Amino acid sequence: MKAFTFKRYGKAPGLGFEQLPRPRLEPDQLLVQVHAAGINPIDNMIPTGMFKLVLKYRLPAILGTDVAGVVTEVGSAVTRFKVGDAIYASLFDRGTGTLAEFVAVPEACAALKPANLNFVQAASLPMVSLTSWQALHERAQLKPGQAVFIPAGSGGIGTFAIQLAKHLGATVGTTTSSKNTELVRSLGADDVIDYKTQAFERLLSGYDLVLGTTRGDELEKAVGIVKAGGKIVSLVGPLDRAFAKARNRNMLLVLLFGWMSRKIMGLAKRNKVDYSFLFVRPDGAQLGEIGKLVEAERIKPVIDQVFAFDQAQQALDYLAQGRARGKVVVKVRSMDG
Repeated sequence: MKAFTFKRYGKAPGLGFEQLPRPRLEPDQLLVQVHAAGINPIDNMIPTGMFKLVLKYRLPAILGTDVAGVVTEVGSAVTRFKVGDAIYASLFDRGTGTLAEFVAVPEACAALKPANLNFVQAASLPMVSLTSWQALHERAQLKPGQAVFIPAGSGGIGTFAIQLAKHLGATVGTTTSSKNTELVRSLGADDVIDYKTQAFERLLSGYDLVLGTTRGDELEKAVGIVKAGGKIVSLVGPLDRAFAKARNRNMLLVLLFGWMSRKIMGLAKRNKVDYSFLFVRPDGAQLGEIGKLVEAERIKPVIDQVFAFDQAQQALDYLAQGRARGKVVVKVRSMDG
């Protein structure tokens, strides 16, 4: 089968297509013919080695995070799916990717594709929807009437998280450029800051939660807009001790991640704010719940561009520019809508 892989970590990772054997199924896996694969910023970071300490790949490794496709074979222990089912899933942190003609998907990671979405639309959702769900609903337990700040509202995470936060009954603040103001307002954003001309930390205050989606000093600035007792859930780091312990890392890494997060942890403590780092996990049951919201049209996918399978490198290059309005998807089977 054809797959888009990287061969090594570093500045010259050897990105490109190669022919690989179809995956051999474990008893709890589905063999899925890929119709579309969603990509995310971390797909450009993985080949650099940035996450080598926490994400394990056997090289050459397939890139891509999200998948939507059709089940062509099921393992002997599979009970919830059958051949012919249309599914969607995230394979993040599973040691392989989705930019391939076939992938093996653990049953626990998969859910039936929302009936009102095509494969491209479904492939845009898994990682951003699971990240938003686990951050806002599971970790922060966002409640009606609370206020959440979601920077970069027009990006992949932002476009989904704004909609989920509104579904949960929250007031939403966000940042974007003026050309994307109408988009984020249409998704439900209440307070919209033009990051090119305005400083959010001077205009916003009293927030219950910040979803950390942008790198640099933006997270430190955001501490000041959170009320005492509020929370910051960061998706971009710095990694913390709790993350290292949750993944059963050795004491050296626990100390290293503690050192990396010392500044933001100190700021948060002084402001009586809780800081934590979230590393999204695949979860088919949660995707099932998210699918119900999508089918009820409470949340809709936002897609910027769709690339053909042969354009996988161009898709990653485009995503790396950081200008996408919503998600970038690679259509693996050209006959699909």
